[in-house]
Amino acid sequence: MGVLDFLSDRFTYHTRLEWLARMADGRITVNAAHAAPEQTLQAGDELAYDAADIPEPPMDDRIALVHDDEDLVVVNKPGNLTCHPGGRYFNHTLWALLKSRFGIPNPVFVNRIDRETSGLVVVARTAEAARHLRAQFAGRTVEKRYLALVEGRFSDACTATGWIVADFTGEVLKKRRFLPMAADADGRPSGSTPPPTPDAQWAVTDFRLLTAEGPVSLVEADLHTGRLHQIRVALQSLGFPLVGDKMYGVDPGVFLRFCRDALTPEDRIRMRLKRQALHAAGLRFRHPRTDRELLFELPLPEDIQAVLDDVMASRAPR
Repeated sequence: MGVLDFLSDRFTYHTRLEWLARMADGRITVNAAHAAPEQTLQAGDELAYDAADIPEPPMDDRIALVHDDEDLVVVNKPGNLTCHPGGRYFNHTLWALLKSRFGIPNPVFVNRIDRETSGLVVVARTAEAARHLRAQFAGRTVEKRYLALVEGRFSDACTATGWIVADFTGEVLKKRRFLPMAADADGRPSGSTPPPTPDAQWAVTDFRLLTAEGPVSLVEADLHTGRLHQIRVALQSLGFPLVGDKMYGVDPGVFLRFCRDALTPEDRIRMRLKRQALHAAGLRFRHPRTDRELLFELPLPEDIQAVLDDVMASRAPR
């Protein structure tokens, strides 16, 4: 495959013409030499893209390694940092920071969380570690615990089971929808009803109330499956959207205004938080080399705690 074809097909955050222009500027190299658009890539070639002076939106780069060994690292990611390069982000990503700040030459994400979700991310240092860890996630042997601050007074506990499908009813193409459905004793769809759409994904999430403070509740979510936007769409369907969630929150128009950089002061007040109040707080899995059980837990981050504190302060007797 030629260099231009590979870049256009694999990295869609630039159009084909934009990649061509960057090649003309000498930003693309193969084995440290300027690449030609039709140059054929061979096994073992090193393809590089110089994106150093391309402006990117600001991000929160306060990442910390909570575990580091020769096979993997576990990262505490802040709530305004995307994992992989894409769209407007390249250097301002967790992937780039792991390379530049911690010297990890080829970080492989085993799990990924949304840009606005904070918390634990597992990164393999080697292909063998990635294979073992991904098998654990795919086999649903990994325990995943999230903390979510939601609008409304949540019930004590419930399990959300159902299908996640694409939502084509609005203007946001990547939006998804949760279709509740009963599960059998094994947590799988009950009966013989087929999936509602070919791309439907089965999702199971346990929710438990931790505390309720006036108009918001802090909820623990345990994931039995790992689907895109799983917690967010399930909470929306239950009537308890995440605080600060622009796409699945209290006002469906907020996300479109956010994309246009047109959020109003009323939007910001109503959202309570600049990002969605979701935190990947706990992970339990087995080490890919030693098979030793690893458990990682993080407290609620400062920004979500601040919303809870503000609500408590507003309800205190004066």
